Amino acid sequence: VQLVESGGGSVQTGGSLRLSCAASGRTLSTYDMGWFRQAPGKGRESVATILSADDSTYYPDSVKGRFTISRDNGKNMVYLQMNSVRPEDTAVYFCTARSPGATKYNIWGRGTQVTVSS
Repeated sequence: VQLVESGGGSVQTGGSLRLSCAASGRTLSTYDMGWFRQAPGKGRESVATILSADDSTYYPDSVKGRFTISRDNGKNMVYLQMNSVRPEDTAVYFCTARSPGATKYNIWGRGTQVTVSS
């Protein structure tokens, strides 16, 4: 599976942005999917997870209520809807997949830059 992110860019505080992740090679329906981000000088952190078993979603408190992850298995796509963005959301955002049976995310895209200006 290969993952390619798109949809990043510059947005003002309070605005919205939708990131897309296109997968090729295999269907995503059996993969747990996630979005991570990495800000300059900081480690990579998870911002959204969606499970293959039942589409359960999980978010850290920092984005809960503002970000929404979704998937379209028919199109082999995963999305991250970002609303009410803040300057601290500025980071490179990565789409990631966890193969069936894997204990951690093992497939990563190259990332897309999101910059939030105040």
